[in-house]
Amino acid sequence: MKPMWMMMFTLLPLVAIIYIAWHVWVMLPFSAIWKLLIILAGILCVGMLFMNFARKFDSYPLPVAQAAYEIGTSSLIVLLYLVMLFLVLDLGRLVHLVPKAFLFHNGYAALAVFIFIFGLFLYGNLHYYNKVRVPLELKTSKPLPKTYKVVMASDLHLGYHNPRKELARWVDMFNAEKPDFILIAGDIIDGSMRPLLEERMAEEFHRLQAPVYACLGNHEFYAGHPEAKQFYKDAGIHLLIDEAVVVDSAIVIIGRDDRTNMRRKPVKELVDSLQSSIFRSALPLGSSKNLQSSIFNIQYSIVLDHQPYNLDRAETAGIDFQLSGHTHRGQVWPISWITDHIYECSWGSHQRGNTQFYISSGLGIWGGKFRIGTQSEYVVATLTSDKSLSD
Repeated sequence: MKPMWMMMFTLLPLVAIIYIAWHVWVMLPFSAIWKLLIILAGILCVGMLFMNFARKFDSYPLPVAQAAYEIGTSSLIVLLYLVMLFLVLDLGRLVHLVPKAFLFHNGYAALAVFIFIFGLFLYGNLHYYNKVRVPLELKTSKPLPKTYKVVMASDLHLGYHNPRKELARWVDMFNAEKPDFILIAGDIIDGSMRPLLEERMAEEFHRLQAPVYACLGNHEFYAGHPEAKQFYKDAGIHLLIDEAVVVDSAIVIIGRDDRTNMRRKPVKELVDSLQSSIFRSALPLGSSKNLQSSIFNIQYSIVLDHQPYNLDRAETAGIDFQLSGHTHRGQVWPISWITDHIYECSWGSHQRGNTQFYISSGLGIWGGKFRIGTQSEYVVATLTSDKSLSD
C-alpha cells in the first residue's frame, strides 16, 4: 500500500506538470525559447519539493534551504490550483462558454491567469498569518479547585518555513492569555531537526509562562524519534508518550504515542493500567492508596492524541476531553472536502456521549504558507466545574 501511495504522489504532479506545461505553451504569445524557460523554471520549482523530501538542502546555508523549502512546497499547491483553473477553462471551451481563442496565443488571457493566481495566493498567505483565537467552554460535574484557562494548539511544524522569529510571535500570543497550562497535540517539529538546532528554538519555549504538556505527532517520527524527544526535553516541554500526569490533583492529562507506532497502547488500556504506576508517581508522596486507585473516576481527564481516528475509543474509555490535530483541515480548499470525508470530525468541536473533542486545524502548517477556506488557529479553553473539591 505504501509504495502505491508513493507512486501516486510522484505520478500525479508529473501529469499535472505536463497538463499545465501544454496550456502555458499554447497560451503564451512568446517565442519558443521564452516559453521553454518559463516551463523549465516551473519544473525546477516542483523539483525542489522532492529534493526537500530527500533532505538534499540540509547541507546548504540556512537561508538557501529555507527558500528551497518555501518554493518547493508552495509549488505543489500552485500546481493544484492551476490544474483546477485550466480544467474549468477547458470544460468551458467544450460547452462553448469560453472561446477557443482565449486559450491560444493570448497575452491578455495569460495575464488574467497570472493575476488570478497571484491574488489568490496573496490572500492565502495573508490569511495564514492571521492566527484565529478560538474560545472554547469546557464544563464538568467533577470537582475542580478553581476555573482553569488552557491554551491549546497543534501542528506548529517548526523548521525551515516556521523559523524562530515566527515561534517567538506565537509564544507572545500564548503568554498574553495568562494560561494555567498549555497543551500541544503533536507535530511541533516539521521534519528536519537542523533549523531547530541551528536557530536554537528550544530556548524560545523557555519564555512560556505556563507548563507545557504535549504528545508526539507523525512528523516527530519523520524528524527522528530520539532527536525529537531530546528537543522536547531541551525545550522544557512535558512530553507524554503513553503516559499521564496529574495537575493540581484534579486534572489527568494523558499523552498518547502517535499512531505511527503501531504498537502504542490503546487508550482504554492506558486508563485501566496507568493509574497505579503513572498516577502514583505523579501524586505527592504520602497520598493514600484509595486516592490513587480511584483518581481517574474523580478527576477531569484530558487526552492528547495527534491523529483524530477512532474517536469512539476515547468515549468508551470514559475520557472527558480529547485534543487532536493532524488534519490541518486540508490546509486549502478543496482538500478540506477530502479531510471532512475521511475523518469523523476533521476540524472543530465534536461530541460523542459524555466526551468532548476539539480537532484543531493547526497553528502552523506543512508546506506552503497558504490558507484558503481553512484557518490557522489556537484554542483558549475555560474549564469550569459546578463542584469544588470541598463538596
